[in-house]
Amino acid sequence: MNSRFLNGLERLIDEPELARPLAGRRVALLAHPASVTEGLVHALDALASLPGVKLSAAFGPQHGLRGDKQDNMVESPDYIDPIHGIPVFSLYGEVRRPSAAMMDSFDVLLVDLQDLGCRIYTFITTLRYVLEEAARCGKSVWVLDRPNPAGRPVEGLLLRPDWESFVGAGALPMRHGLTLGELGHWFIATLGLDVDYRVIQMKGWHPDAAPGYGWPIERAWINPSPNAANLSMARAYAGTVMLEGTTLSEGRGTTRPLELFGAPGLDPAALLGTMRALAPRWMEGCRLRECWFEPTFHKHAGELCAGVQIHVEAAHYHHDAFRPWRLMALAFKALRRIEPGYPLWRDFPYEYEHDRLAIDFINGSPLLREWVDDPAATPADFDALAVADETAWCESRRPFLLYS
Repeated sequence: MNSRFLNGLERLIDEPELARPLAGRRVALLAHPASVTEGLVHALDALASLPGVKLSAAFGPQHGLRGDKQDNMVESPDYIDPIHGIPVFSLYGEVRRPSAAMMDSFDVLLVDLQDLGCRIYTFITTLRYVLEEAARCGKSVWVLDRPNPAGRPVEGLLLRPDWESFVGAGALPMRHGLTLGELGHWFIATLGLDVDYRVIQMKGWHPDAAPGYGWPIERAWINPSPNAANLSMARAYAGTVMLEGTTLSEGRGTTRPLELFGAPGLDPAALLGTMRALAPRWMEGCRLRECWFEPTFHKHAGELCAGVQIHVEAAHYHHDAFRPWRLMALAFKALRRIEPGYPLWRDFPYEYEHDRLAIDFINGSPLLREWVDDPAATPADFDALAVADETAWCESRRPFLLYS
């Protein structure tokens, strides 16, 4: 348990035999700001200095290779990297899938993306798209694996048929408990892809070990996306991301986005009391604190919001008990119980979706919304739906686990 932690990028750099198959081949990198070594050297710079590796192109996912875009639905352009002189192609600009010309720029694509362990995080979808295009074009894909900071817990309904999207790449639960490398194997198997794929595995990753429970706490946290500011956000995200489908603020425009929620005129004491009366077990594993905040941008900008902050730090966090997806579902249910007519569901576009409610788009079906809006539906009803999906997923993911 005391072995030194190394991510996939670091192993590729430190162990020459791993990089040897790249000799003489054109190599591209798909990365973002959190794609760094222990010494905080970005993957693009680290690989450029690696003997025998010829970088021919780079790719940036949502928010960009270097993290230039601060909000959702803000696209990045293609450009020439000023240091290395190679093209940097955006996979969140004119295209979401790499074009034939982009695919022609490399032989091997190295994917080095820090994920958050949540289905809606778009880097997962980008991985699926590059695997599909690599299978079509006869290219190789290597994932330089990184930790799932949320660890192995599984939670949420599986995405239903016909609900796949850029924020829902497949029939995963909201908290899938896999690393990106493991997800690649799952995509290949479930989609029936014929692609040359390999994972440069981590060393010394222990997802069930305290205190990080998935995140090696000796490592610096680099935001993989602009509002993924710390480990607390990563732990809560599988629940708080659903706030993006509501009229409640998820804390964008504050210093603790996706760790708190609220709105003008909300009564946090009444909300917490109702949640406790409905399903106290869904509130375990964290500390919920009444708070007030004024977003400087985004929802309710410039308005005083009353709400709740979810604390999952130190003694306030119990890894096996914390269920963020159920926690936020319970908050919605309690608000609907207190104020049946509250305009809870967001009705403006989300990730370019205009025809379906964002809350359904995020959850991969209308099932959560319908449960919240049905006065007769109980937490036990909802739990029965979720437990069946969670049990099935735990079994189906088993062959793809690379780490004990």
